[in-house]
Amino acid sequence: MLLLIDKPLSWTSFDVVNKIRYAFLKNLHRFVPVEEGQKRRIKVGHAGTLDPLATGLLIVCVGKETKQIDQYMATEKEYTGSIYLGATTPSYDRETETDRQFDMSGITSDQIHKTAAQFVGEQQQIPPVYSAIKQDGKKMYEMARAGKEVEMQARSIHIFEFEITQIEMPLVYFRVVCSKGTYIRSLTYDFGKALKGGAYLHSLCRTRSGAFLLKDAISVDACVEWINGEEIDKD
Repeated sequence: MLLLIDKPLSWTSFDVVNKIRYAFLKNLHRFVPVEEGQKRRIKVGHAGTLDPLATGLLIVCVGKETKQIDQYMATEKEYTGSIYLGATTPSYDRETETDRQFDMSGITSDQIHKTAAQFVGEQQQIPPVYSAIKQDGKKMYEMARAGKEVEMQARSIHIFEFEITQIEMPLVYFRVVCSKGTYIRSLTYDFGKALKGGAYLHSLCRTRSGAFLLKDAISVDACVEWINGEEIDKD
């Protein structure tokens, strides 16, 4: 079973999976035969992490569909969001406090559009230290939060489209289509550097993952209601 979930702000991807798994375990008898005394088990996983401060489409796989997670993760993604120009943060988003300020009052709209165009194509990208990538069995963000020095390795990614949709300084709104493994936070950080200043990700929403669209997703609460056997209204 495949579920399209609209992940809410502040939730981790694991929070979503955990809530849905718990609902299925309570209602497992509605989906598969469960003998009395039999231990209730069900596999639930997501196909591509969304940061807590990001919203949007999260593909959740249930049961045998979890075998297809790698296939769903390999598809291209589309995001919309906003960039704050004039400051940086250690996490490259609003999770941490700003650590540097930059005067970018002289940046023009033409410079912003031309700089975005420079990022289209295949390139090497260094993921943020505040990420779920593991090293020696530990997640990088756990090491970073503990104050340990973390060295990230560059990876090959592809930006298919990087469109600036609106400029309301210090916020720049965008739409990005990219390959698996792309960190929009790193793209934002590199974008600020390319403008001879600094930037961090202010907001982010995943609008598409492969052929699946955010407009077809439902909320976590609506999903739980459906699992519980209640009639839901997607709108």
